[in-house]
Amino acid sequence: MADGKLDVVGCGSMVVDQFYRAPRIITADEKTILGAHDSGGSIERTQVGGLVLNHLGWARVLGLTAGIFGKMGDDRHGEFLRAGMDRFGIAQHLTLDGSASSFANVIVDANGDRAIYMARGATAELRPEEISRRHGAFIRRAHVVSTEVSQLPLPTVNAILSFALKNSIPTVLDVDLPAADAAAMLGTRAELERALKLATILKPSKAVAASLANSKSGDPLKMAEKIRAKYGNRAVIITMGDRGCAIAAHDAALKIPAFRVKQVDSTGAGDAFLSGILAALRWKLPWDKAGRLANAAGAVCIKRLGAFPERFELRREIVDLYGEALPESTQPHTDGFRAASPIQQAEREVREIERFFTQSLDELKILRGGLDLGALARAVEMIRQAQARGGRVHVTGVGKPEHVARYAASLFCSVGTPATFLHATETLHGSLGQVHPHDVVIAISNSGNTEICSAAIAIKEQGAELIAVTGNRNSDLARIADLVICAPVRREGGGLGLAPRISVLAETFVLAGLSVALEVARGLTAEEYSRFHRAGVLGDAARRLARDGKNKRRS
Repeated sequence: MADGKLDVVGCGSMVVDQFYRAPRIITADEKTILGAHDSGGSIERTQVGGLVLNHLGWARVLGLTAGIFGKMGDDRHGEFLRAGMDRFGIAQHLTLDGSASSFANVIVDANGDRAIYMARGATAELRPEEISRRHGAFIRRAHVVSTEVSQLPLPTVNAILSFALKNSIPTVLDVDLPAADAAAMLGTRAELERALKLATILKPSKAVAASLANSKSGDPLKMAEKIRAKYGNRAVIITMGDRGCAIAAHDAALKIPAFRVKQVDSTGAGDAFLSGILAALRWKLPWDKAGRLANAAGAVCIKRLGAFPERFELRREIVDLYGEALPESTQPHTDGFRAASPIQQAEREVREIERFFTQSLDELKILRGGLDLGALARAVEMIRQAQARGGRVHVTGVGKPEHVARYAASLFCSVGTPATFLHATETLHGSLGQVHPHDVVIAISNSGNTEICSAAIAIKEQGAELIAVTGNRNSDLARIADLVICAPVRREGGGLGLAPRISVLAETFVLAGLSVALEVARGLTAEEYSRFHRAGVLGDAARRLARDGKNKRRS
């Protein structure tokens, strides 16, 4: 798929969707409680999403080859989205020079209806002049080009449609906003009118269609025919929710009923529907079969939470509803994507490693520039005062910071500041007896809002002093602590950008720096260091250094 033709290439919203359950969708000045999922929080799922990315994902389920182009940020959300595209074999032609990647909060009620709040981010920053200059060669690989009136600026939408028309590539335009809203938020009414005329096929929802047709008839097919006559499209396809769809084309005018299924979440139903239309166009199916296939994809989508398909097995459910076999020549591989060659896979892995190293060095450079060295100096003073009154040092953390805490305690000991690891969870089950009122405890947590806070409260009630090493100055842990050493990072690196990587480097970086200051404050000598290291290369080096120092003094 690296250099050949693609069945469909899309441009538009690529969004990290965060789904929340609520009893109902509320209106202004109301309040409600978000539902809790199994792990106790309110976010039920974080998922790849966005109108265009969703319909490309469903197109892959149906067996089409797919690609996406546009702009996103080089950030945690962008990494998450690109990893999702990789898993589904969606070819990418993306620039990472946007301010931030898009995200959305999706509230789903008990009936499966939803409200969506979107942050457009980099999608809103894609400029018309970038289409041909940056993405032209990629677009020309497409059999069909798909775009949207949802998040992209209308001048950019027109640039995409015009470029496709110039290269004789048919286009599908998903119109997701009523005309007045689209003109107000994305451009002008004149730019919207031009986009509607340029598109080969229009797919508005019934509510949007009513605004385009300026019609109150309520008959979707009549509205579709009116819109097609007005803008001269090859076809206008109106989605009608649980009533199916209406299609007005040069050779057809028909309504196709929806499949009856239990709705769990309506998010993305129109996107899945559009994938069926794209597949039908690619396979040159008649309009009645196109509508039925699209309805089947939409029905399978609403039976589950979330808009992006996530697994290729959903193809079988679509086929069962559709009632006919789909072309086998385009069926996806069972591993979820068109397999890359070993060389391509290795190149992709090396690029991700290089990106991680670059991000790590950038983050540590930013951390060094903003690090409060005064806080480190105060930490040394607290520890030295505790030692003077007979107190000890303990280091604690939960999760990955637990391992950092073990390392830090060992490092402190090796340079002359006795320290012990304190197990945060066990602190609440008897190990609090390890802590004396004269002691100092260093607690490590990037977010500062984990289970470590319960242990921190117990430590403070025990009378010990608490130093927090955290990436969040406004966290609960920071509020509990006597002293805060702030070590924030913006990105964790890696495919999903979720696993603690760079934050662990930052915590280690700060605590290693603290160990340097403690070593200097104690006046550690090579002879003392050698006594702590009775064996090994470091011990031998310290003994040589101590002997050399004695010889120099004698001479």
